[in-house]
Amino acid sequence: MMSVAAARALSGGQRVFVGIGLPSTAANLARRTHAPDLVLVYESGALGAKPDRLPASIGDGVLAETADAVVSVPEVFNYWLQPGRIDVGFLGAAQLDRFGNINTTVIGGDYANPGVRLPGAGGAPEIAASCREVFVVVRQGVRSFVDRVDFVTSFGQGRGPGEREALGLPGRGPTLVVTDLGELRPDPVTRELVLTAVHPGVRVDRVRAATGWELVVSPDLVVNPVPTDEELAALRALTGASG
Repeated sequence: MMSVAAARALSGGQRVFVGIGLPSTAANLARRTHAPDLVLVYESGALGAKPDRLPASIGDGVLAETADAVVSVPEVFNYWLQPGRIDVGFLGAAQLDRFGNINTTVIGGDYANPGVRLPGAGGAPEIAASCREVFVVVRQGVRSFVDRVDFVTSFGQGRGPGEREALGLPGRGPTLVVTDLGELRPDPVTRELVLTAVHPGVRVDRVRAATGWELVVSPDLVVNPVPTDEELAALRALTGASG
């Protein structure tokens, strides 16, 4: 459901900076269904990749073999990402707060002596800063959805309106968060994440219980449609699943 919901948010012709895992699944699913002209860009330098299966890593040969072009990693960042030529960037998170700030660095303690040291930033801060918009895909729970992240690895909206603009960040930041329970989008005024959709069978009280802040629910809350037969068939073909 997470992959299908994220795929539905993509539209044809967009240039998408894709990570491995659910982002890659969602982007490839969208390209196989309603957005065949989606342009997939992988950090390894593959531009316009069209894999016939899900790549195992950003260095998977299928990306280079099916790409329109392969460039260096510095060119991906310096020419494509930082000047704002990427429409959508996908990110994951260990922690996410109410303003869309992301932590993938440390949890607990301080930077020098954390409770847990995470994998770190990679290219995520540049993606969060420079993509025209960012989609975050993360499982929802009180450990991951916190009132305030322990460390800001990738900047969302800071502590509220105007902070991205004050820092000169060109992108809009996270405009969609897809979880295993539903979808959240930033309020246009407060910039706080608001629950705008739930997946089939999910109740609002369950989402609230999995959120580490007082969650605002949109008055126009919707229930996402169940995956179609076409979406399921395409997803199974990508993942090699049967049934």
